[in-house]
Amino acid sequence: MTTEALTVEQITELQKRYGVTDIQEQINSGLAWLMEGSVGRAAMDTLECGMCMLPLVPRKDYWGNIVPARTSLASGTKGTLENSQNFWEKVESGEIYLEERE
Repeated sequence: MTTEALTVEQITELQKRYGVTDIQEQINSGLAWLMEGSVGRAAMDTLECGMCMLPLVPRKDYWGNIVPARTSLASGTKGTLENSQNFWEKVESGEIYLEERE
């Protein structure tokens, strides 16, 4: 049985349902990398597990280091669309439980 991978739009809807849009917006804008350390660490945790993904354009952190775009990373690694697809497919299948926040 072959299933289609989730689209960015579908992942965005799931992020809304589960209350993850704020951190995704901070990652997209680069704000997560400019705020206090706990915010950046929380953002990295969501990228690691796949709850969030990096944007299509690179950003700079507080020290001027480049945070890469998701398309410049190896497929399926932290921050990529594929990593997020994997995470959210597990949420949809019930393998990972999240409480809805809508």
